[in-house]
Amino acid sequence: MVSKLVSRRDIEFLLYEWMDTTELIRRARFAEHSRETFDASLDTAERIATELFAPHNRKADLNEPSFDGTRVHIIPEVKTALKAFSAAGFNASAKDHALGGMQLPTVVEQACLTYFLAANAGTTGYPFLSIANSNLLVAHGSPAQIDTFARPVIDGRFSGTMCLSEPQAGSSLGDIRTRASPDGASPWGPRYRLFGGKMWISGGDHELYDNIIHLVLARTPDAPPGSKGISLFIVPKVLINANGSPGERNDVALAGINHKMGYRGTVNTLLNFGEGRFTPEGRAGAIGYLVGDPHKGLSYMFHMMNEARIGVGLGATALAYTAYLHALEYARSRPQGRRIGARNPATPQVNIIEHPDVRRMLLAQKACAEGALALNLYCSRLVDDKTTASLPEDRARATLLLEILTPICKSWPSQWAQESISHAIQIHGGYGYTRDYPVEQFYRDNRLNPIHEGTHGIQAIDLLGRKVVMDQGAALLALHDRISDTIGRARASSLPLEDSADVLENTLNRIVSTTARLHDAGDEERKLGNATLYLEAFGHLVLAWIWLDQALTTEGKVGDFYEGKRQACHYFYRFELPGVGPRLDLLDRLDQTTLDMQDTWF
Repeated sequence: MVSKLVSRRDIEFLLYEWMDTTELIRRARFAEHSRETFDASLDTAERIATELFAPHNRKADLNEPSFDGTRVHIIPEVKTALKAFSAAGFNASAKDHALGGMQLPTVVEQACLTYFLAANAGTTGYPFLSIANSNLLVAHGSPAQIDTFARPVIDGRFSGTMCLSEPQAGSSLGDIRTRASPDGASPWGPRYRLFGGKMWISGGDHELYDNIIHLVLARTPDAPPGSKGISLFIVPKVLINANGSPGERNDVALAGINHKMGYRGTVNTLLNFGEGRFTPEGRAGAIGYLVGDPHKGLSYMFHMMNEARIGVGLGATALAYTAYLHALEYARSRPQGRRIGARNPATPQVNIIEHPDVRRMLLAQKACAEGALALNLYCSRLVDDKTTASLPEDRARATLLLEILTPICKSWPSQWAQESISHAIQIHGGYGYTRDYPVEQFYRDNRLNPIHEGTHGIQAIDLLGRKVVMDQGAALLALHDRISDTIGRARASSLPLEDSADVLENTLNRIVSTTARLHDAGDEERKLGNATLYLEAFGHLVLAWIWLDQALTTEGKVGDFYEGKRQACHYFYRFELPGVGPRLDLLDRLDQTTLDMQDTWF
């Protein structure tokens, strides 16, 4: 049976034909692996996702977590699926052997995760955050903190969260008010008592694991104002004794559950720290342990946030991909109407895939889903190159490319997956708008992704305001060189790609000139006022490059799969990339329409 989660053939094309992932096994970190171990991991991920995650996706959506004032109730299938996920080693798949991990390349780990995100985004939300949580602690925690708090998360016994936003602050982290008062020493470093509230905390309270390790941003008494005064703390739901045994309940209280339009299977919470509902050691205050140095918490948290941003893009991609495969199956099996020009009502109806407009929508979905997956896995490969490439210059180049592509990797799939899933609903017709088919849930689930881990607008400001000019434009130059290499190879190819190469080169040059024009304007508001248009134009440039590079990999290869890749590339250049021009025209004019609009005119 062909999977409706994600195409295994496409994953294999991306891993082994496009990126040559087996090359990684020549590096010391991955020397114990082979194509066989990569494939075995993919097989296991597909099996568990299909058998244990996908079957309760609808049930979890219809029976979202509830709170009775004491406990959070979640359907039992979620815990069963998560146990299988942990038992198969997916919490630790990319971790060091010393931490119980398999040392899989990140690109293979993320390919495996795609199956789970496509099968059940809500249930996958718990290990998704836990993996990132443990990665942060491994990178920035002390050995004692890693042993006590990260290892159980890696083993799948504990889960983890990230606690940033507050009801009054949202994405403006410099305005957080949660405070941390010194409370002596501990085996895990300086101890504090935390007081405050955190909003939008996914996985914030449940009984799916033995404990929950919260990573909390807060201010110490001597903290300078703004984002430079934020520290990071480990705050377990249940305190841990020095010998590793569970202690008393920490002063972390669930104040309520947020009920979202999608991702309903992931409990989303408002947490109060230090309100006195629980009194560890006889008094109020949530006990937490400082991670790293004081006032550097935001820089540590960005380790988790940047990882989560790539993951959010992958989650959007997975939803777009499964929606595409559902729509494709429906279009192939749904008879309705006749071919254009067939006027005899006695002739048999044709399946709707025969109608040109349905094929247009399916091709748009294919271009989005397969292009986004290629982008996500490419960025995951950059993570591997950043840490394991043999030459320092290769590691530096991968770091620059990852910096500039992270806003794209997060935002492009999140935005355009919504349009792609909308096509899936449209192909299903009236059925697509009902709960009889899953595409309406995919649409609701994905709508969170443009908000998750930094909104679309925040990513746009990050890209235009910082990433393209960092280190005198080094990241933009690295990407320019990478795209130019593809353009050169396309011009030398035996495939008819020269026109696409010319269009891509012109678009690249326009992006560079528009970037210079915006930064030369000398007006921050005018420069960043239309940053979202810049992000969209830049994102389409990147995806056009990704598609041309994929098309080049099909050179000399025959068969329906490769023909489909080439046709999707042609579609993107003819239907999607032309939309970049008008966006750049507006940016070049430094248009002030939105800036000039007054509050009272609305």
